[in-house]
Amino acid sequence: MSNHTLFSQTIGHYLSPIRSYLDDPEVTEVMINRFDEIYIESQGKLHRTASRFVDEEQYQAAVNNILQFTGKSLSDEQPLVDTRLPDGSRVHVAKSPCARFGTAVTIRKFNKANLDMARLLDIGTLTAEAREYLNIAIKAERNILVAGGTSSGKTSLLNALSADIPDGARIVVIEDSAELQLQQDHVISLEARQPDPHGRGEVTIGNLFRSSLRLRPDRIIIGEVRGGEALDMIQAMTSGHGGSMGTLHANNPADALNRLETMALMSKVELPLHALRAQVSSAIDVVVQMSRHIGGRRLVTQITEIDPVGDDGRYQLRDIFTLRPIQYKKSQKGMQLKPTGVRSAMAGTLRGEPHKVMTSLTEKLFA
Repeated sequence: MSNHTLFSQTIGHYLSPIRSYLDDPEVTEVMINRFDEIYIESQGKLHRTASRFVDEEQYQAAVNNILQFTGKSLSDEQPLVDTRLPDGSRVHVAKSPCARFGTAVTIRKFNKANLDMARLLDIGTLTAEAREYLNIAIKAERNILVAGGTSSGKTSLLNALSADIPDGARIVVIEDSAELQLQQDHVISLEARQPDPHGRGEVTIGNLFRSSLRLRPDRIIIGEVRGGEALDMIQAMTSGHGGSMGTLHANNPADALNRLETMALMSKVELPLHALRAQVSSAIDVVVQMSRHIGGRRLVTQITEIDPVGDDGRYQLRDIFTLRPIQYKKSQKGMQLKPTGVRSAMAGTLRGEPHKVMTSLTEKLFA
């Protein structure tokens, strides 16, 4: 029996109080506040469950077993840990004194059903027009940033979009905690590492990004941009690594660019603001905005292209799709992602494969 199988079975035993939630495809997150207080998210809503661990000792044994799977541990010097379950589900653990009422665990489940673009279309995350536009942008090697709030569906959408990367491309994936599951054959996956209790052995996203440039990537995918590595990403995107993608926490495309700018300023490299903004607008071609709506629905609410910085030094955005009200029936209204009528900046530049996949759904955007 392999170590992976053994750990999987052992973890399954220790997590028996929440096993049914981990197996339930409708449950997306399991949140353990204490050994006797467990919440789940199902269909976008939070519910307190009747489940509980027998006592604190059983709960701590389960937490320690999860951490052992990836060689990590909790300590007073390292009270916050990101890790994962054997199936790829992401786990965050916080212990006292950071977690005031005892060890807290959140498990964000890995669900392959969320990775399929057909499924995202079925549940209305985006429309067929928007999906075709993004497919063309990916094949045309545009750099795409998926923005949104926590649990808005950024990673699921990025997974689905990555399936459109043409076969034969060498893809390097960089993540803080491995979540992305690309389907292509030629993928190099890099994962950051926290320092040990003595401060040794740390590998940051920035370290991985600089390493990735020496791995001869055709495309670079960053699970989430969080800090000074943003400048490395921007410079790579403006120096021949087209078709790269990443996610970022932001409430709208304008905020996404401002956050990217702020994070780039966190690096040790000093750049004049106008030069940095020129690089940001040159690096990012498309921002796809995800939002979580009332009732838990995750929707693409905006797709925006980024034009060169204006004469006033400000970012210029070109909204291609926005969420607009529509009439379903006489008595029912709703919102749907619709084209704004603005012509894409890619119009007149598409050749080869991107042009071949264009249909009547999107041809007016590129006319």
